[in-house]
Amino acid sequence: WLLSNDGKAIPAHVVAYDHRTGFGLVQALAKITSAPIPLGHSRSSQVGDPVIIAGHGGMRHALAAWIAAKREFAGYWEYLLDEAIFTTPPHPNWGGAAVLNRDGKLLGIGSLFVQKFDEFENQTDANMIVPIELLDPVLDDLLKFGRSLEPQHPWLGAYAAESDGQLIVAGLADGGPADQADLRIGDTIIAVAGESVDDLAKMLRKVWSLGSAGVEVPLTIMRDSNICTVIITSSDRMLYMKSPRLH
Repeated sequence: WLLSNDGKAIPAHVVAYDHRTGFGLVQALAKITSAPIPLGHSRSSQVGDPVIIAGHGGMRHALAAWIAAKREFAGYWEYLLDEAIFTTPPHPNWGGAAVLNRDGKLLGIGSLFVQKFDEFENQTDANMIVPIELLDPVLDDLLKFGRSLEPQHPWLGAYAAESDGQLIVAGLADGGPADQADLRIGDTIIAVAGESVDDLAKMLRKVWSLGSAGVEVPLTIMRDSNICTVIITSSDRMLYMKSPRLH
């Protein structure tokens, strides 16, 4: 269901999702009278620019904020953005919130609450925003097929976390490729295909450089003070997900 600011509930279905960008499409099954927000481009924005974060609830729940940073973001769920937007102060209802520039154009969609550190190691609460221009290259496929037809990144189903300069396996997708290959929670990932990795972004880029979904991914790990190799046959993450309904 979609809920308008005047409290009207509109039936809807999720019809598409793209893991690479994190964007999805929801199709309303009844008429929506609201005007669409014009799309902008985050690359025209600069650190320090003012923005409005508009979540559910209309103008009373909109928040004036500013762009605190534009930089790489890596997520433990095997997600990587070359340049995400970070805004502060954070909106309490950030998920799916529209981030608008001073011209009222959409710069991105709210994704996460994060604690960002600047170059002086000062901690700042912020929202991570996915830039809207990432939607355009996959939009046609999402509308027609419910997913991007581009070759998919190899998915491991291993949730790695950075800790004191090391990559620790913090979780596994049940029945996923890493689980089937006997990677274990608590293992330390040392290298991918023989190349040392010490942060999540470097690990993901190396895994993805090996080929598309289905490629074998050799991980060098440390387990109980012993170094060994685990070979994971990667997969397409969409095969493990419930398919969208197209109308």
